[in-house]
Amino acid sequence: MFIVRESEKNGHKMDGESEKMTTFAFLVKTDEFMGRIVSIDYGKKRTGIAVTDELQLIANALCTVPTKDILTFLQDYTAKEPVELFLVGKAVQMDSTDSESARYIEPFVRQLAKTFPDIPIDRMDERFTSKMAFQTMIDAGLHKKARQNKALVDALSATILLQSYMESRKYKERKMQ
Repeated sequence: MFIVRESEKNGHKMDGESEKMTTFAFLVKTDEFMGRIVSIDYGKKRTGIAVTDELQLIANALCTVPTKDILTFLQDYTAKEPVELFLVGKAVQMDSTDSESARYIEPFVRQLAKTFPDIPIDRMDERFTSKMAFQTMIDAGLHKKARQNKALVDALSATILLQSYMESRKYKERKMQ
């Protein structure tokens, strides 16, 4: 299967006439259909969700969902979008033992596997993702009031987790070549 990607922009001539310019076009060969990767930063109250694009090149924050509604949200999402993998943060302490949060994350992971038996689940260390998300908000120049938005922190944490996962996968692929 080939996917054609073309980007167009409108240029303007000096006399005000508009001209359409194609800036680039390229073909992407895909050997098989790729679904999205859904990253889940599971919390007691809120769960941050991030997803990849169809080609699994870019990680984007999707939303934050009340934790009580997460399975319903994922059922609705998977009905609309192809999902290849769920990535769930693994809550561990500095000594790599399970953190206190693991006791409510692990039952969720089991329920996720039961609800979606055909979609694999991968886990990744989520240490420092919330701190990194908060620092990203500071670096982006968000004011203190905006940084207090915990839902935004959760969605950014899921995005950082997903981006780290994608980078580690690319590193492993290069190492195997």
